[in-house]
Amino acid sequence: MTTSFTGGCLCGLVRYQINGNPIRFYHCHCSRCRKASGTGNASNLMVELENYQWTKGEHLIKFFKVPEAERFTNYFCSECGSPLPKIRPNVDIAVIPAGSLDDEPDFKPQAHIFWNSRTEWSCGSGDLPVFEEYPSDS
Repeated sequence: MTTSFTGGCLCGLVRYQINGNPIRFYHCHCSRCRKASGTGNASNLMVELENYQWTKGEHLIKFFKVPEAERFTNYFCSECGSPLPKIRPNVDIAVIPAGSLDDEPDFKPQAHIFWNSRTEWSCGSGDLPVFEEYPSDS
């Protein structure tokens, strides 16, 4: 069964839709994700790019590419500053901030990544596996 879900920014001017199942769902504890989210980790779903589309307000999206980072670009709404999905055409995925979804997905987090970068005050691992970087299947 294929999943379909929607999301957007806090002000509602930017919207997106996903028609397909997520391929991964990680809690990332790297310092860049912490800075971009303002929290102890970023919770992100990854979906195949062909299953993702902007439905409203794409012209309002801004991004910041960390110059020295191979993979890290932060997308956000230029009106309210909310984190938005990161489009990664070089690996054919969209990285969806879980907090930007309208509803809770049926797909649950699979792991904590960049665990060694975790701050002491951040959440614990619970029952999820932890990885120093990306798991080998990423």
